[in-house]
Amino acid sequence: MASRRPDSFDGYGFRSDQYGAGYPPRSSGPASGISGELQQHQWVTSPPDIPGSRNLHPGERTPLYEEAEPGSRWEAPHAAGVPPEQLNRFAGFGIGLVSLFTENVLAHPCIVFRRQCQVNYHGRCYHLTPFSAVSVMYAITKAQGLKALWKGMGSTFIVHGIALGAEGVISEFTPLPRELPHSWSWKQLAGHLLLKGLTAVVALPFYCASLIETVQSEIVRDESSSGLLDCVREGLTRLLGVGAPHSRRLLPLSYLLLPVAAHAILRYAVAASVQRAVLWLHQRGGKRRPVPSDPLDAYFPELAAAWAGSLAADVLLFPLETALHRLSLQGTRTIIDATDGAEAAGSGGSPLVLPVNTQYDGLADCLHAIRKKEGAAGFYRGFGALLAQYSLHGALLAAARTLLRVVLLDAKAC
Repeated sequence: MASRRPDSFDGYGFRSDQYGAGYPPRSSGPASGISGELQQHQWVTSPPDIPGSRNLHPGERTPLYEEAEPGSRWEAPHAAGVPPEQLNRFAGFGIGLVSLFTENVLAHPCIVFRRQCQVNYHGRCYHLTPFSAVSVMYAITKAQGLKALWKGMGSTFIVHGIALGAEGVISEFTPLPRELPHSWSWKQLAGHLLLKGLTAVVALPFYCASLIETVQSEIVRDESSSGLLDCVREGLTRLLGVGAPHSRRLLPLSYLLLPVAAHAILRYAVAASVQRAVLWLHQRGGKRRPVPSDPLDAYFPELAAAWAGSLAADVLLFPLETALHRLSLQGTRTIIDATDGAEAAGSGGSPLVLPVNTQYDGLADCLHAIRKKEGAAGFYRGFGALLAQYSLHGALLAAARTLLRVVLLDAKAC
C-alpha cells in the first residue's frame, strides 16, 4: 500500500490545511451517511501541542516558557527538597536540644565545682574567676578521673522530676495557677509565686540528698552501696528522721523551709523579669528591621533571653545560695575535695579531701559568720565556675545557631 504522506512532510511543520486538502478522509465503512462534520474532517499527522515538547509549529513557543497572563497565579514548580515547615521544626528542635543538653549535662562539672567551693569555708582560694576554677577542675579530674566532676548528675535529674511533678500535682488540687495568663492580676501572680515556693519546699529533702552526692569526694564514696535512687532514699530518711543518726549539728528541715522558698521565688521572679525585658527589647528593635527570613530568628531570641534571665538570677542570689548550701550540708558528715590549686592534686600525686564542719544556728547566723570570718568575697566562693558554666552555655548556643544556619541554607539550596 502506497504511503499517503506527502514527500515534503518533515514531522514538524506539516499541517492538514496545507497538504491534506487533496486527500479524502478515511472511509468509515457502511456508516457513510455520518454527519457532515465527520466528512469534512481533515487528516492530521502531527499530535496536539504538548507544553515543553517539540511538537510546535514554526514561530510558536511552549506555554511553559511564556509569560503568565495577568491574573493567572501560575508559578514555576519548586525544586524538590525539604518543606519549609519541617526545616523550621528541625531548627527549633535542634537549638532547643543543644541548650537543654548543655545546661543539664555539659555544664554539670561547673555546678559540682561551684558547690564544692561554696561549702569549703576554709579554702584559701575563692575562685572568683573562671581561669582559676578551670585549672583546679582539671587537676581534680587528672587525679581522680572524669567521674570526679560528673557525680550526682542522676540525682539532679531526679530532683528536677520531683519538682515538676510536685508543681503539677499542687496546681491540680489547688487554685494556684501553674502558668500566668496574658492579662494577669496581682492575685494570680501571688498564687503563681506561692506555687513556686511550695514546689521548692516539697523538693527540699531530695535536694539536700542530691547536694551531698554532688559534693561528696569520690575517694570516700562506696561504689558497691551507691545507686541511682539513693537520692530518693536519703531524702525520705531525712524527711522522716529515720535511718543512721547524723551529727547533732544537723539542722532540722524546718529551719530551711522559709529560706529555700524565698530563694526559689526570688530566683524565678528575677529570671522571668529579665527574660521578659530582653524579649521586649528584641521585639522593639525588630520592628525597625525587615521581617527575618531565617527560621532560627524565631527560636534563638527566646533561648538567649532565658539564658540571660538565669544568669542574672544566679548572680544576684549567689550569696543566698552559698548560705543555703552550707546549712543543707551541715551535720551530714560529708567529705569534699580540696579546692585549693596545688592541694587539689595532693602531695605525691594523692588527692586531698576535707571534712565539712560548720556550726551555724540558722540563716542569719550563717550570713553573719561568713561576712565576719571570710569577708564579702566569701559569699562568692566558686563564682568563677558559675561564669565558666554560662560562658560554655552561651558559646554552644551561638555555635549551634551558626551550624544550623549553614545546614538550613544547604537544605534550601538543594
